[in-house]
Amino acid sequence: MALFNAERPRDAGHPGTPPKVLIIGCGFAGLAAARKLRSAPVELTVLDRTNHHLFQPLLYQVATAGLAGPDISAPIRHLLRRQPNATTLLGEAVSIDPSRREVQLADGKRLAYDHLVLAAGSTHSYFGHDDWAEFAPGLKTLHDAYEIRRRIVAAFESAEKEDNDLERQAWLNFVVIGGGPTGVEMAGTLAEIARRTLPGEFRRIDPASSRVMLIEGGPALLSAMPRELSQSAQRQLADLGVEVHTSVRVTRVDAEGVELSFPDGAVQHIRSQCVIWAAGVSAVPLGTQLARATGLQTDRGGRLQVLPDLSLPGHPEISVIGDLAFARSQLRGHADRDVPGVAPAAKQMGELAARNILRRLASQPAQAFRYRDQGTLATIGRNSAVVDLRTPLGRVKFSGRPAWLFWVFAHVWFLIGFRNRITVLSEWSWAYWTNQRYARVVSDIEADTALRSPVASQSSTVQL
Repeated sequence: MALFNAERPRDAGHPGTPPKVLIIGCGFAGLAAARKLRSAPVELTVLDRTNHHLFQPLLYQVATAGLAGPDISAPIRHLLRRQPNATTLLGEAVSIDPSRREVQLADGKRLAYDHLVLAAGSTHSYFGHDDWAEFAPGLKTLHDAYEIRRRIVAAFESAEKEDNDLERQAWLNFVVIGGGPTGVEMAGTLAEIARRTLPGEFRRIDPASSRVMLIEGGPALLSAMPRELSQSAQRQLADLGVEVHTSVRVTRVDAEGVELSFPDGAVQHIRSQCVIWAAGVSAVPLGTQLARATGLQTDRGGRLQVLPDLSLPGHPEISVIGDLAFARSQLRGHADRDVPGVAPAAKQMGELAARNILRRLASQPAQAFRYRDQGTLATIGRNSAVVDLRTPLGRVKFSGRPAWLFWVFAHVWFLIGFRNRITVLSEWSWAYWTNQRYARVVSDIEADTALRSPVASQSSTVQL
């Protein structure tokens, strides 16, 4: 593995005192770094603004009532309970002072560090239209998942009470914006709920009459995948009844629904009371603050450009990993390419950042990051998925039921904790044979629907 020479950070604290390592964020990257330092002679602090580690690839399952929140999460304290050198703190970092090597928290407290690993993750990006967030929630946290689940359940319940056909259809129009893995998985699952889970439970509406629309601004779904898999995903979505619109831009999102701009210049309005945002992500503001403090630049997504060893220029004591890092790596002998913001890359970054801390403490040169691309996979629905694997023998691409089975066992395998694996596998098995989703219990539906009651559209544009 290639090495990257960097200045050894100055010693801090008193002689004989273990170096202070602070990890901000306990997602895939932060947890991997913390576990790699399990036996290290350091004083490790893990700071997160939630008390749990979250398996984000299955978050949409919580949003669509397939799983409960604890099925895909675990308390950070429990995960690090057997790591004597680790202290877990609940709090939100709001600023970093590289000159003093301190991190300030939202409550005013400060944490000192000798080595900092920044793995704070990302948030939603509405491309300059932050006002859309009220009407089209994104999916990054358990709170987001619960809110989306509440809106989905509320939509069907409100449609059942509605006498006006036009108003009823507004509740039964579901719009997912963004054709990446999250959008594809969300749209496919919504179609399954409407056509397989809910029929027979309502008396005044037919849930199968719901319209599920997937809007993608680019020319194809799953743009990171080969063309044939992208086309296969679109066919499988169509088989489920999802209406897919590609090369279509969203120009407005409000209380009435969404406005779309088509390549031919046509503008159309879709009335919907359940719009879900899966179109873009941006680095958390802490990354921008650190960039200003260090005099560095961020990319359009707010990510910090890191050196080959994942440290910041001029600050070898600060490593930036996961969604906050704009990193490049050589992939299987090809020219350097951007490292994607996916869980395997985050884990690999976390492990390398921890190894480099140990190497610096031992006065050894830091190692450069080399991303091991394992491929991409996405599920569309029951017995439907696409898989693009990278193996030493080349790429392996397949779709349909074999891809779905591979997706199921891959996700169960990578879940955190034996209990979560057993619970998720049993829930999925039950859902497979019964088509039922029992995590549909929500609160405050009446309050939510009262605030979001559809009103007649005053737009002169064409309604889909």
